[in-house]
Amino acid sequence: MSMLVQKKGRKEPPESKKKELEELINLIKSKKYVIFADLESMPTKQLQLIKKELRNDSIFRVSKKRLILMALEKVGLEKEKVEPYLKNGVLIILTDTNPFKISMKIDRLRIPAPAKAGLPAPKEIVVPEGDTGIRPGPMVSVFGKLKIPYEVRKGTIYIKSDTVVAKKGDVISQELASLLQQLGIQPFEIVLNLILAWDGKTIIPKDVLHVDLESFKSDLITAEKEAIGLAIEATYLDVPEALNSILITAEKEAIGLIQEAGLALDKDTAELILQRAYAEEEAVSSSLGDKAKELGIEVAKPIAPQKTQEVKEEKKEEKKKEEENKEVDVSEGLSGLFGM
Repeated sequence: MSMLVQKKGRKEPPESKKKELEELINLIKSKKYVIFADLESMPTKQLQLIKKELRNDSIFRVSKKRLILMALEKVGLEKEKVEPYLKNGVLIILTDTNPFKISMKIDRLRIPAPAKAGLPAPKEIVVPEGDTGIRPGPMVSVFGKLKIPYEVRKGTIYIKSDTVVAKKGDVISQELASLLQQLGIQPFEIVLNLILAWDGKTIIPKDVLHVDLESFKSDLITAEKEAIGLAIEATYLDVPEALNSILITAEKEAIGLIQEAGLALDKDTAELILQRAYAEEEAVSSSLGDKAKELGIEVAKPIAPQKTQEVKEEKKEEKKKEEENKEVDVSEGLSGLFGM
């Protein structure tokens, strides 16, 4: 009878597995986030470096896939949602720190790695100009096959110019992998592969978890430029970065209209144009109200026509006095010459 029960019933798990499962459950409950990572091709040295970097805010735990899934179900995460992403050896990172911050920290801990034949190039690979230190022989045919310009100098192969040997996505050949290794070029990078994260409610997939800061920065700059361009096009004065361009554009359009109308920019018409421009700028400044002072916009008032006329009269008077003085000087000179 006991034999029959043993065959039909489940085998009791060892005490060590029960203890490990209980520890996993308690660890998962103790932290806000669970991050799953793939350990495939991950050097132990690199993993230790990551652990050291995150030791103050994260707990690392490696366990069997089955035990991790059991622990997750105990805390409310259905195994069907994560099982497709997990392999036999799984690393979980338990932390109270935002998973995006953890991801960025780990991404900064990349280490160079040699190229492997059969894998796609992660980026454009360039062999630089210079002495390779490689003696002529069988490798000459490799340089020819890869279309790398070379010549033999002082008994070694010299690359004549920087040469692209693979573009991003190109499959690395055995010859190229061997050459890159001899040249000391390591185009690949080793980094801990984060699979997904869980915050107790939502699963954060890999493509969202990894943040490309350079791409994000570029997108922000582009968006800012487009926004300023729209503000200029719509003549939206509440955008300080656009205001100067709006005024410059208005000035150019005004000059264009004057030229189309055939108006000459002489002294008489220039004064009228300045007065009109001042009135338009003053209207813009008034529409901004206190905002104009905040933006440091001040409209310089041009010289009034009356003031201009007074200046002209003063200049005429000064010229007249100079001419009279010249006449006096000449008459005095003649009197002295002729004894008058």
